[in-house]
Amino acid sequence: MEPKRIREGYLVKRGSMFNTWKPMWVVLLEDGIEFYKKKSDNSPKGMIPLKGSTLTSPCQDFGKRMFVFKITTTKQQDHFFQAAFLEERDAWVRDIKKAIKCIEGGQKFARKSTRRSIRLPETVDLGALYLSMKDTEKGIKELNLEKDKKIFNHCFTGNCVIDWLVSNNSVRNRQEGLMIASSLLGEGYLQPAGELSKNAADGISENPFLDNPDAFYYFPDSGFFCEENSSDDDVILKEEFRGVIIKQGCLLKQGHRRKNWKVRKFVLREDPAYLHYYDPAGGEDPLGAIHLRGCVVTSVESSSDVRKSEEENLFEIITADEVHYFLQAATPKERTEWIKAIQVASRTGK
Repeated sequence: MEPKRIREGYLVKRGSMFNTWKPMWVVLLEDGIEFYKKKSDNSPKGMIPLKGSTLTSPCQDFGKRMFVFKITTTKQQDHFFQAAFLEERDAWVRDIKKAIKCIEGGQKFARKSTRRSIRLPETVDLGALYLSMKDTEKGIKELNLEKDKKIFNHCFTGNCVIDWLVSNNSVRNRQEGLMIASSLLGEGYLQPAGELSKNAADGISENPFLDNPDAFYYFPDSGFFCEENSSDDDVILKEEFRGVIIKQGCLLKQGHRRKNWKVRKFVLREDPAYLHYYDPAGGEDPLGAIHLRGCVVTSVESSSDVRKSEEENLFEIITADEVHYFLQAATPKERTEWIKAIQVASRTGK
């Protein structure tokens, strides 16, 4: 019998020879990880055995690259993968760790819903706590804060984090809150913004996290950006990024000129409604933006520009200016989710 497929999707992988980062279609099996150049390929480009392997997450070996994890095999070969966003990285890490544990115990991989207490620091589930903190109604409120003639958008202060942890009964006191906040920072669930919080995270202060109204932090992929005094054109451009992120992930996008298909990371923001797309292998600036206000988005069952093997899960966005974009999701379910999210943004966003 073939090994069971546990998880699959696009990740960015670091090459073992040239050290370049390229998007790959990655498949997690019960006993290993296969990676393909394209989803439609019949044979994998490589395979990583999981027996005896160890997993490191977060992996912070590459400076500005976020959401990276590392798998080290028994032959001491390191394999580096980068997810598109934090929750995606955590999902891969959780399943890979479980697969390794099942191999060690001679067990079959089976999903079980487990709930862990977040009352005490030694049993805290940082992933669950992070999702609670991001809750739009009961979580930490994101603000636009000003310091040193700079405006920090979509962020919050260190003391607000501790206040929330205490009032939410996640910790017993502020000292315990500092311990949990430092763990959230170390795992990448919080990011420092501004010199004060960055210096503390780099080890200049006694504690990596500061319970301080002048120390700013933000959630990764929350839409955070910092702006100084700028021209009117800059303000108009940055207005695109003020919207809250409502969906993100990797899709295939068809080029307008050569009609070739490339993997892109897409970030959907509402109010104003924009779909920005990035090179998933690197680069903080978007390659382009699709203004969704008044657009039409529909499923596409076939296209003369697409090969038979690549006709599945297509959808099309037609903007108010009548520009056509063809995109491809990995599964029918994912296509439906993107279409619904884009339709909502197109009706409610500016």
